[in-house]
Amino acid sequence: MDSNNSMSCIFCSALLMFFFTSKTLLCSVVANNTISSGQSLSGNQTIVSQNGNFELGFFTPGKSLKYYMGIWYTEASAENRMVVWVANRDHPLNDLPSSELKLFDNGNLVLLNDLKMPIWSTNSTSKAFKSSTAVLGDDGNLVLRDGSSIILWQSFDHPTNTLLAGAKLGYDKRAKMAAQKLTSWRNSEDPAHGIYSVQSEGPDGNFEVRWNGSAAYWSTDAWSTDSFYSTIKLRSILNSFNFSFISNENESYFTFSPKDKSVLDFVMLDFNGQLKSYFLVKEMQSWNLIWYQPTLQCQVYGFCGDFGVCRENSLPVCQCLPGFKQYHPKDWDLLDYSGGCVRETSLQCGGKDWFLKLHNVRLPVNSKASRVEKADNCKLACSNNCSCSAYAYTSAGCLTWHGNLLNIQQLDSDGDDLYLRLAASDVSSSGRKVSVLPIAIGVVSGMIALAVISVLVVFSRLGRMKRKVNTSVTEEDNSPGPMHHYTFLTAFEYKQLKVATKNFSDKLGGGGFGSVLKGVLPDSTPIAVKKLEGISQGEKQFRSEVSTLGLVQHVNLVRLLGFCSEGNNRMLVYDFMSNGSLDSHLFSKDDSKVLNWSTRYQIAVGIARGLAYLHEQCRDCIIHCDIKPENILLDADFTPKVADFGLAKILGHEFSRVLTTFRGTVGYLAPEWTTGVAITTKADVYSYGMMLFEIISGRRNMKQHVNGKMCFFPTWAANKVLSKGHQVLCILDEKLECIADVEELTRAFSVACWCIQEEEIQRPSMGQIVQILEGLLEVNSPPIPKYLEALLENEETIISFFSE
Repeated sequence: MDSNNSMSCIFCSALLMFFFTSKTLLCSVVANNTISSGQSLSGNQTIVSQNGNFELGFFTPGKSLKYYMGIWYTEASAENRMVVWVANRDHPLNDLPSSELKLFDNGNLVLLNDLKMPIWSTNSTSKAFKSSTAVLGDDGNLVLRDGSSIILWQSFDHPTNTLLAGAKLGYDKRAKMAAQKLTSWRNSEDPAHGIYSVQSEGPDGNFEVRWNGSAAYWSTDAWSTDSFYSTIKLRSILNSFNFSFISNENESYFTFSPKDKSVLDFVMLDFNGQLKSYFLVKEMQSWNLIWYQPTLQCQVYGFCGDFGVCRENSLPVCQCLPGFKQYHPKDWDLLDYSGGCVRETSLQCGGKDWFLKLHNVRLPVNSKASRVEKADNCKLACSNNCSCSAYAYTSAGCLTWHGNLLNIQQLDSDGDDLYLRLAASDVSSSGRKVSVLPIAIGVVSGMIALAVISVLVVFSRLGRMKRKVNTSVTEEDNSPGPMHHYTFLTAFEYKQLKVATKNFSDKLGGGGFGSVLKGVLPDSTPIAVKKLEGISQGEKQFRSEVSTLGLVQHVNLVRLLGFCSEGNNRMLVYDFMSNGSLDSHLFSKDDSKVLNWSTRYQIAVGIARGLAYLHEQCRDCIIHCDIKPENILLDADFTPKVADFGLAKILGHEFSRVLTTFRGTVGYLAPEWTTGVAITTKADVYSYGMMLFEIISGRRNMKQHVNGKMCFFPTWAANKVLSKGHQVLCILDEKLECIADVEELTRAFSVACWCIQEEEIQRPSMGQIVQILEGLLEVNSPPIPKYLEALLENEETIISFFSE
């Protein structure tokens, strides 16, 4: 028996040893950060940097079925994977199991396809032989070294579309050419060389972003600290990173590094032609965009391709000119418009072609000036040249274009008229297009419009609402269909609103932007009328801005019903909310108005959803700029509705002046309001966090005690919960008597703390906030904001917030 047991143990031990040894051999490459001579990566094998931030292996971008060898960040979630370097960007692999990345004895890393043919190599000329190793560094740099640790090759010298912290972007003074260059991907699913690149243009540190290596559309000045800072223009970036420009006899280069070494960030030239900087919010496992240039998509040269038209704040941002169609529709589905458009019908020339007038456009590039006078002669000059694609007669004279048209932008105003050459078969005898599909669309649209107008006429005659209807339809003959703008809002007469509001006597509230009054329409519909003050816009511009707001609709946004624009009077008409504003419940001494925790939490979630819609889901991103309890209205079911969105655009500069001087608003303003930097959606996030503290506490964030000292609730709360480890229930509104869902309360408190971080890049997006509050995304314990830390250092200033 003992002998059998011994043999069994020996056999088991041998089996286990074989299993673990085999496992170790199979995983010897993937268990560390190094590929040694003779070793290879294949299939799903990877190597990971020592700190765990970067990983090297095979990947497929998006829904592509092709494989690439690349480096990516490991910290982000799978759906937010950010690839920072690609080896075989122009030569994808089709068969993963049979492909491999191998370090040969000659000291070169070589990527082999399924036929064992090399499709990429480091091409090192060193005689390192069997002593070389490839190591993935903690900075994301893949380094090939010989036995003496001499660098034979490194990925930092051959970037793709991304510049990592510590990497160089510079100029080789000996070769008199750029040493490194970032080149965009072709689209989100194809890392092949795209049409945009950025590189140093000389030894002085000036960089340019170029289209097809030729036309530069964004650049920096020669390096100096002042010029660089004026280019960046974002305080949160300047305060969070160290930027350097190094120049010696051999090279000059730009590099950067985060002041906090735990921060993961990078600069990327996106396939849309914008240079972007991202920062990883580890707690959210997602990337935050913190800076980009150019700031407007239509400023990117050639973005919509030949015969494409760019229009800001529209989806899609690119359209084909009338008489043209997408050249590569599948690429357009991936938001790659660089292929542009092609004619639906070839030109016939010989006097049979026709010119279509396009209003308010930025004219294409590469025009040719013709020495002719009068518009008719300009047209004739183009007509007589079969290669002439378009002409314009401007203050600069007659301009003609020959061949393809590039860089056209549709403007709202102040543009020029462009006359586009079309084949005779594209137009009828009356000068309008007669393609079957547009006619069908026109007929159906006409029938729908007729039906809508008929219904409006019937309702008008029944007298349900004696008000004028403004369809705000702007349509000009021969203008491209996708560029029309439609919206339906009611244009009220001043006298109608005067009667509805009892001569503007029933005041609901007021502020720096005007008063709010209650009114009732003839059909007994209650309304809220906001009288705007300080409006300097003309009527046409005001109507245009208001019509855009009329399209913004969400269950957590107050619905805009109409407007009034007569003389100097500017008013907005909204749905009436029966439960008033949030502040009337949070800060009321009437016990009957106290909101229980469940209602408060749902209000917080609803507000976040409304703001997320404004920031991330609207056709035009809308920054509210004045989030506070007074601007949150509650309907009969206590569903929160965000009010006053869009006022920043309507009021213009007057909005900022009122916002920063109106008493009662300042406590919600983000630090960047006082620094003069560009305001982003993160300003709304900060204000939301401040308001969330008030939803939790049921008190104003700032309170003056009888001894004259001020108490700031976020400071008091941070001291109690984050510094001293007290239960989160201690910061809850006393009127709720500790009756609350502790998990929800903890979540709300954490979100509030993250929202009021001093640096924008540390604040979550509103979309992430919704996910956290709904329990779909975990959130770590937040740090104490730096400015609160300064207050906490003086414990004498910390007074019990709930003491009287």
